Amino acid sequence: MKKIVLAIAAALTVNLAYAQGNTDGSSKKNVFATESKKFTLSTVTDWMKDNGVFQNLDVSVTAGTTGIGIDVASRVHENVQLRMGYEYMPRFKKSIYFPVEVGGEPAVAYDDAGNRVETTFDRLSKMLHDLTGFTVEDEVEMVGKPTINNFKFLVDVFPFKNKHWHVTGGFYWGPSQFAYAENSTSAMSSLLAVSMYNQIYQKCVNDDPIIDIDGDGTAQNPGMTIYFNEAYRQRIVNYGRMGFHVGDKKDSGEPYIMEADAESGMVKVRAKSNSFKPYLGFGYGGKLMKSRDDWQVSFDAGMMFWGGTPSLITHDGTNLTKDVENISGKVGTWVDFLGGFKVYPVLQVRFTKTIF
Repeated sequence: MKKIVLAIAAALTVNLAYAQGNTDGSSKKNVFATESKKFTLSTVTDWMKDNGVFQNLDVSVTAGTTGIGIDVASRVHENVQLRMGYEYMPRFKKSIYFPVEVGGEPAVAYDDAGNRVETTFDRLSKMLHDLTGFTVEDEVEMVGKPTINNFKFLVDVFPFKNKHWHVTGGFYWGPSQFAYAENSTSAMSSLLAVSMYNQIYQKCVNDDPIIDIDGDGTAQNPGMTIYFNEAYRQRIVNYGRMGFHVGDKKDSGEPYIMEADAESGMVKVRAKSNSFKPYLGFGYGGKLMKSRDDWQVSFDAGMMFWGGTPSLITHDGTNLTKDVENISGKVGTWVDFLGGFKVYPVLQVRFTKTIF
């Protein structure tokens, strides 16, 4: 009996010791896990402080060829900083003019002595004024304005010890449309008269009545159908359509005659590029004032890659930079100017205040 009691007591002692050991081990394990977690967070924080990662904040105001804007920047390494910002181009206006043509003949012509001679346009202009009361000008004013605005994300690398020079890479992102042009208000009367003439011209070509009003069969309202006489109809057909000779179509060589939109009666052109535009550049900066370390100024130069030749798309869907050639006059100058830029030049001055 005594041996049995001693055996039971020994077993209980072993079980209690084992349970106590498990409890202590579990507690130690939890403590270790907690301390390990604290150790990891502390390591990250210490590493960021030791390496200067996001330990400062600079705020900048910028101005240049991409507009005016604001930047925020912070260092992620002794020689590297991340910079984000937004830029907006103030709206200003620039006028360009589309000359009017009738049947492929320019609205304005001169003889060998330099004297102004009467053209088909002159005769039609007088006729349209008699019919509508509107005076058709020999050119239509288009008012263009920039619509540039972009978000940017850039990385500045300072390769030298003095940290004055920096190399920058990153991207700009914003709406694909960067400029817009439409006819001026003063040109609306001319466009209306041109649209009315082209409507008459098409009816003459189709030999349709110029006026066709349905009646109800009664003597009071018999209806009315009016045709031009054959000589006058043929005269209009020989004149041809009236529009704006922009250039020649690349695929067929035929003249591209732009006309006002059938619904709005307006002429529009939109300039577009890629929405995502990589950037590469360099710059130089230093103190704005010798007595202040928290104010800096820097100058940047670079290239915004907007995806090849930008598109100039009219209201009828024609791309002037890709579908049309031999564009003359000031319109051609602008198309050649924009079409020649495969990249957009970026020149910028930046004034920076260190917050902390």
